Amino acid sequence: MKYYFAVFQKYAQFSGRARRSEYWYFFLFILIVSFILGLADVTMGTLTNTGTGMLGGLYSLVALIPSLAVGVRRMHDVGKSGWFLLIPFYNLILACTAGEDGTNQYGLDPKEIDHVPYMQ
Repeated sequence: MKYYFAVFQKYAQFSGRARRSEYWYFFLFILIVSFILGLADVTMGTLTNTGTGMLGGLYSLVALIPSLAVGVRRMHDVGKSGWFLLIPFYNLILACTAGEDGTNQYGLDPKEIDHVPYMQ
């Protein structure tokens, strides 16, 4: 859960690099929270005519920029530009690929630096 909060702390930080664990744990918690909010929308009857829920829709808006930012940082970790997020299947392959060892053009290796200082 620390990665979930770390990504929200870096709300709109598109520079730097993100480890695979940071990206995928954030993705996992986004799915869990979205599922819970979807159940809450169904239970409370707050679904709109299009089938989207009020709570889920608001959460999607809140999580949009951090999701894009962590995705761009993940692309940077494998040595690619953030624009590779726009290529549907290739970005999934890159998100699963191990990051480059050492410093690359996008910054220091996140495995070498402590990027979650509040969790110590």
